[in-house]
Amino acid sequence: MRILILSQLFDPEPTFKGLAFARELTRQGHEVEVLTGFPNYPGGKVYPGYRVKLVQRETVDGISVIRVPLYPSHDGSSIRRILNYLSFAFVAALLGPLLVKPADIVYVYHPPATVALPAIMLKLLRRMPFVYDIQDLWPDTLATTGMLNNSTLLKCVELWCRLIYRMADHLIVLSPGFKKRLQERGVPAGKISVIYNWCDESQITTMARVEAAGREPAMVGRFNVVFAGTMGKAQALDAVLEAADLVGAKNSHVQFVFIGGGIEVDRLKRRAESMSLTNVVFLPRRPMSEIGSALSMADALLVHLKDDPLFEITLPSKTQAYLAVGRPIIMAVRGDAVDLVEAAGAGICCTPENAQSIAEAIGNLVAMHEDVREEMGRKGADFYRQELALTAGVQRFEQIFQTII
Repeated sequence: MRILILSQLFDPEPTFKGLAFARELTRQGHEVEVLTGFPNYPGGKVYPGYRVKLVQRETVDGISVIRVPLYPSHDGSSIRRILNYLSFAFVAALLGPLLVKPADIVYVYHPPATVALPAIMLKLLRRMPFVYDIQDLWPDTLATTGMLNNSTLLKCVELWCRLIYRMADHLIVLSPGFKKRLQERGVPAGKISVIYNWCDESQITTMARVEAAGREPAMVGRFNVVFAGTMGKAQALDAVLEAADLVGAKNSHVQFVFIGGGIEVDRLKRRAESMSLTNVVFLPRRPMSEIGSALSMADALLVHLKDDPLFEITLPSKTQAYLAVGRPIIMAVRGDAVDLVEAAGAGICCTPENAQSIAEAIGNLVAMHEDVREEMGRKGADFYRQELALTAGVQRFEQIFQTII
């Protein structure tokens, strides 16, 4: 098949359906092209080696990548974030039909929902059907995270999403809860498929703890609870800092390690300092290919999201990577993500935004025999390979693409 991947985010930006997805489709014999923007997420600044211009073509591992301009931004300003989304949508809608080769199917990665505009233009002008992969429910996420609070604008976003659902040839969602929510909004069940996300397996490397210790001196001699990923409003990490305060009083050898970037990092650092937390370490964002040593030093991997009904049907992106790494997981979320980890037997669960519950879960994990924790990690890795791996997911996408074509 000739497949066009349409996504505002693409490597070297962190994204779940980026270069690894394109490579695997190519490996299966398909011809893949990518239409995307200039990399600027999550820092909001264009990556070194790139400069925003009208069109940039590059070839990565034999895959043609077309980049079109956008307004780079990813800070706390709703206005600048909207400009970021709209700039890519309008430019891609205008230039995309002129730049891309004919495709049998267009795969569209959401968020943001504005990326559907060029997909619709390609369908109307070039007769290319599209599959729409929903990683975030809009307008729900916009309201929950506080990015957009104007009720009129939220209603406009809702109407836009309903149009997308009608125009798309098929919808992909990342959890059973997402599918149920879309059905409640009038989307036929037969138009929706659940395909769990995978992680970029080629970038995840683990090593012996002795070797990792030489690379992560700040983690030596401690029981490390690691949170790796974006630190934004949706992660609501104040409760984790409060849990660190509680844990420190009982288990002084437990250390909380935050690795990553995001709009909340600086504020969280200031709060940790104001709380005089000596058991909290912040490490800068690093590529997945360089995070293996820190994950290898982890005794537990933490998932935490804001306690909101929307996140009960969300699978935090780091869940799959945590499972693949083979370390015990502390799930401070509700709903579908908890069900997945419990099915794997890969960790323990607690209440999000509840410092006492998080602290108790960590205390229980610390009290377990090391063999029990190791068994949790092994179960998680086995579950990932059998149920969630890239090859399994791509096979499902191929079936859906072929059916539509």
